[in-house]
Amino acid sequence: MKKVVLAGGTGFIGEYLKARFTELDYEVQIISRQKQHISWEDQAAMVEALEGSDLLINLAGKSVNCRYNETNKREIMNSRIRTTTLLGKAVQACSTPPKTWMNSSTATIYRHAEDKPMTEEAGEIGSGFSVDVAVKWEEAFFSFNLPDTRQIALRIAIVLGKGGGVMTPYQNLVRFGLGGSQGKGSQKFSWIHIEDLYRIILFLNDNKELKGIFNCSAPYPVSNKELMGELRKTMNVPLGLPSPKWILEIGSRVIRTETELVLKSRWVIPERLEREGFVFKFQTMDQTLQSILK
Repeated sequence: MKKVVLAGGTGFIGEYLKARFTELDYEVQIISRQKQHISWEDQAAMVEALEGSDLLINLAGKSVNCRYNETNKREIMNSRIRTTTLLGKAVQACSTPPKTWMNSSTATIYRHAEDKPMTEEAGEIGSGFSVDVAVKWEEAFFSFNLPDTRQIALRIAIVLGKGGGVMTPYQNLVRFGLGGSQGKGSQKFSWIHIEDLYRIILFLNDNKELKGIFNCSAPYPVSNKELMGELRKTMNVPLGLPSPKWILEIGSRVIRTETELVLKSRWVIPERLEREGFVFKFQTMDQTLQSILK
């Protein structure tokens, strides 16, 4: 039986991957802070789980949907660096290490871009806390020399799917009449359907020559204005009030999050995946929303 290890595999993405890999008759092992799973503190159990596995996928890290105070910033950074480092040491301790290790990264690593799309080769790394997290996360991952384990960093855009992720707050905004543009509305929104993220993982796992960095983002990003318009259309809500930046600043304090999550322009293109022959099932925002909401 093939074996996949999901590190940090109890969240929205992890639960989806667990279900899909189970359908393929994989043995699924999960490393998590939750007591019923393999503990991050138990290196022997982690090594045992990784021993002879086909694939390790690391999704671990504190949610960025919070206020960026010093405590949260430290936890966001440390939760990613520490878990990646623990996994690297566990892989090194294996006699038969995982064939492939895919580590989460984020499309937020690129700068705010409204002028041109960001690709793996020509994309420009941004600045600020979120970018620092992404850069140090990838540095920790690629710092390990693992001759028997292929390493792939997944620069994942905002993941859309049923029953989790960002869909619920966006639906609530539209439902309560606040589904207009946020800020200027011109900022780009790069996303990926959760099913395509799973299919990318299978594609990269099957194509043994591929390694390094891949943008995991649908090929046709939309502006924030287009996103909210598609949401209103799919949900049959004719009107939505816009939210200027100053209102978002007040609201973000109330719900304890950061306006960067909606105001940063993420214009990310999956150039390497498409060049290697990957075909997205959900290429456009309208078919993605139809799939999730209808």
